Amino acid sequence: MEREHMDFDVVIVGAGPSGLAAACRLMQQANEAERELSVCVVEKGSEVGAHILSGAIFEPRALDELFPDWAERGAPLNTPAIRDEVYLLKDASSARKLPNALVPKTMHNVGTPGAESGQNYVISAGNLCRWLGEQAEELGVEIFPGFAAQEVLYDEGGTVRGIVTGDMGVGADGEPKDGYMPGMELRAKYTLFAEGARGHLGKRLIERFDLAKGRDPQHYAIGFKELWDVPADRHEPGLVLHGSGWPLDKDTHGGFFLYHAENQQVVVGLIVDLAYRNPYLSPFDEFQRMKHHPLLKQYLEGGSRVAYGARAITKGGINCLPKMTFPGGLLIGCDAGTLNFAKIKGLHTAMKSGLVAAETVFEAIQDGGDEGGQELTSFTTRWEQSWAYRELRETANFGPAIHKYGTLVGGAYNFIDQWLGGKLPAVHDTTPDHAKLEKAAKSRKIDYPKPDGKLSFDKPSSVFLSNTNHEEDQPSHLRLKDPAIPIRDNLPTFDEPAQRYCPVGVYEVVEGDDGQPKFQINFQNCIHCKTCDIKDPAQNIEWVAPEGGGGPNYPNM
Repeated sequence: MEREHMDFDVVIVGAGPSGLAAACRLMQQANEAERELSVCVVEKGSEVGAHILSGAIFEPRALDELFPDWAERGAPLNTPAIRDEVYLLKDASSARKLPNALVPKTMHNVGTPGAESGQNYVISAGNLCRWLGEQAEELGVEIFPGFAAQEVLYDEGGTVRGIVTGDMGVGADGEPKDGYMPGMELRAKYTLFAEGARGHLGKRLIERFDLAKGRDPQHYAIGFKELWDVPADRHEPGLVLHGSGWPLDKDTHGGFFLYHAENQQVVVGLIVDLAYRNPYLSPFDEFQRMKHHPLLKQYLEGGSRVAYGARAITKGGINCLPKMTFPGGLLIGCDAGTLNFAKIKGLHTAMKSGLVAAETVFEAIQDGGDEGGQELTSFTTRWEQSWAYRELRETANFGPAIHKYGTLVGGAYNFIDQWLGGKLPAVHDTTPDHAKLEKAAKSRKIDYPKPDGKLSFDKPSSVFLSNTNHEEDQPSHLRLKDPAIPIRDNLPTFDEPAQRYCPVGVYEVVEGDDGQPKFQINFQNCIHCKTCDIKDPAQNIEWVAPEGGGGPNYPNM
């Protein structure tokens, strides 16, 4: 198809922290050099921040570099972390608080030694991105929300030359509807891919350019988050709780968080490692029953849930970090996997990767690369000299040690490793998350309690609070490579785990017209968490971008 096109110096895919940091830094350099530079950010969400979901405790080190006057500019960092508490939930009713001396230094948020400001903040990552978007536009960046990057644009030599946005107004039958609008080519000298965890274009680039060669397979978790209005007497702004243990069993790793934010609100969540083994496990239901523990219940009881969301987390660390350069572009942020899981933080490292990318790209353009398309190998040198890369190197063993030795022994290994500055022998986990599932016949069925509608809830009411919407008459963006696999293979072997790992009930096994089991995909409910693309044991489900503007619309998340 002959498509209309627009030309830019730089196209950035994704208005998240890494993409927006890169956009801002590019324009800062251009303005300082008094050079014209065209930068475009394309965002599949209906607005900047609509698809952003994170805890979040924010370490402002990269923000200090990008906007030293961020406080004067009104950045939404309003609630300093004032106290850390870390717990082990022993069972459904008891908990043990860890002495501060036994809490790994990466889990300290008050006066964090690694942060230049010495202080972390309880924030809304979505609101931070909305603010960064405003700064970017003031600097001259063009932001196109509601447009999904559907394909990578290559030239005849295989160099990345931009992206193609998705067609709008295509019916479920694949035919154009009234108001059909074909996608547009956004051409660029350099393209930065900042889609977040398991980006569908990033996934293709990693495969096409063999960027994961010599690395461990990437590892993921699913993170749940709810926003609650709570009574004033249960609210302590800046109180930060973390912990692990119940309700997860010894073969399922993860942990909870509960942060006291501003405006008499708390955020509560659970992170479940997607290397779990039991196909009957439902991460959503584990999260719901977790909130009944007295430690968490004391803060939520009498409150009301106002928002819900879930998102995959790229957590493999430096052992799994792919090569981030290829001809014509870069992978940055969680599209590559820059999150420091030992800190349970990725915003600061994602932003730093964006700053390094911007400085590398601008230098290449300044040096006369009018055509662009080079492989920016100097990015690797800059990145490996950064404090963000050093963080990842020092915590390389965190994830694989827990996978190999379990939460307690692995946690102890990491405590010693961090105390020694990351000098214990390297640990690796070379088994992909989807390959960890055991057969249903050998697994324990889990009887989850019925939600009470006060602390715990069902999936339909939860997806409602995510403000998720997709145009129903469009092709499904959840594609099966072989439609027969769910019923023929996954159902008898694993009792089709998609019924349980999806956090919003997209996948169901129902009775068909012929009385036989049928695999049903309710793609309208999809909140773009990408868990299905990661955890399906047959790797048969492929997540691609739906029509732009679809998906969740998270407020203050």
